[in-house]
Amino acid sequence: MLSRPLGRTGLTVSELGFGCASWWGKPRFDERVALGLVHEAIDRGVTLFDTGASYSAGEAEPRLGRALKGRDASGLVVATKAGTYHAGGGRIARDMSPAAVVASAERSLRNLGLETLSLLQLHGPSIAELDDAMLAALSDLKTRGLARAVGLNSFDPAVIEHAVGLAAIDVVMVDYNVLRPEREALIALAAAAGKGVLAGMPLAMGHTRPLLARLRGPQDLWYAARAVAKHRDELARGRRFRFLHRLPDMTGSQAALAYVLANPNVSAAVFGATRAEHLRENLEVSGRPLAANIAAQIRAAQS
Repeated sequence: MLSRPLGRTGLTVSELGFGCASWWGKPRFDERVALGLVHEAIDRGVTLFDTGASYSAGEAEPRLGRALKGRDASGLVVATKAGTYHAGGGRIARDMSPAAVVASAERSLRNLGLETLSLLQLHGPSIAELDDAMLAALSDLKTRGLARAVGLNSFDPAVIEHAVGLAAIDVVMVDYNVLRPEREALIALAAAAGKGVLAGMPLAMGHTRPLLARLRGPQDLWYAARAVAKHRDELARGRRFRFLHRLPDMTGSQAALAYVLANPNVSAAVFGATRAEHLRENLEVSGRPLAANIAAQIRAAQS
């Protein structure tokens, strides 16, 4: 597994990170399987694990903590998010006040069984919420040794562009994949400012595959229902990339990840997996370049 620097944080991360969220963190997903995926990822060289306080109805962080229990986490970069929380009944609530973010970080440490968070990210803040009080609170978390680096994730390009200009922000996480080539300018801007850049949703949530081709188990039905309910535009655009799943030497997932990793300004691509075979398939792409003809086909489909 190859590694890359996480901007100027002093941290180094595996270029492929494991996302601990969604179905992976739900009680309906067998805990032994979920923990086994984390253990296998570690054994295969993954050092970056990304989760959030509100993920999987608040169950993802404690589950990741149980997965790490008894493991040497000194070489791992464990990232989580604050500012949102599970409010019951399937609802996600926000509290982006500095006091709530600090309290969330302290709960995350307990949930994860850690003394220090490698990375704490604000979960979808607005520009207005990135005020002096918030930045001071984030800096204080670092001063107190509760977080080594701080940052944010957002699907709003304006928020990312604003964050790039803030000295207190170390890392940004953006939705970057074959369906989001427009993020490349933001990524270059962030890297030029010394920020670490994490690529979220590098597999475009599987929207490049036919929906029915994904259905093998309950998790697939859950993801498919979410796609139909919330991501119909992405499903439609994903049809242009069906060719990725007919390549002779790479799977579609591998090609999608290779596309993201071909960008030298990306520190790591973070994906989720609920099957060991998918985890192994994706990790095999580390160090494998994307063929020029495939890259050209992707660019043509994006135009």
